[in-house]
Amino acid sequence: MANQIASGSELLEYVREFSLREDEILRDLRRATAELPAGETMQVMPEEGQFLAMLVTATGVADVLELGTFTGYSTLCMARALPPQGRLITCDISARWPEIGAEYWRRAGVCERIEVRIGAAIDTLEEMIAEGRHGEFGLVFIDADKRNYPRYYELALQLVRPGGLLVLDNTLFFGRVVDPLAVDADTVGVREVNARIRDDRRVDICMLPMADGITLVRRR
Repeated sequence: MANQIASGSELLEYVREFSLREDEILRDLRRATAELPAGETMQVMPEEGQFLAMLVTATGVADVLELGTFTGYSTLCMARALPPQGRLITCDISARWPEIGAEYWRRAGVCERIEVRIGAAIDTLEEMIAEGRHGEFGLVFIDADKRNYPRYYELALQLVRPGGLLVLDNTLFFGRVVDPLAVDADTVGVREVNARIRDDRRVDICMLPMADGITLVRRR
């Protein structure tokens, strides 16, 4: 019982059978995304989307910031979990992918809760800080380009309120974080942010071996 069990395909199917509640809208979006180049690799697993929605519900947050929209599966999961007056700002480098998700957001009746910001995420975060939006968000989900994770982390920490959560995706990065031969910029960025969070006394942390690694960070 002390060691992590291996999660093969059969066990994953068991988890989905007994816990996943993916409705038709989410399923349609996931299938449409899977048809895109690298679509299956880039979108969050349905279990992770459900987990994000539960975090939003359990914490009662009404303000969410997301870095990395892609086709908006996680966006939809979190927006649905918000209270009626809740707001989600999602950031992507290109309008092409969020435009795909917008159709499904409308079908789910949450389109008006979602604001899309297009541009480099670092620029968007710095603009928000310059606007005086320190401590505005209850939850920040980081799932953009990995090489900039250390910078995203520091900027997002200014925008999340005390007691709020940062959720970082891909913090195990396909297992490359423990491969000494993996020295590409993305892997290095993930390793750096993991080490930075570990040593950061401003926060409480929990790294979960779920999906491709999810790290929860609570600002003290």
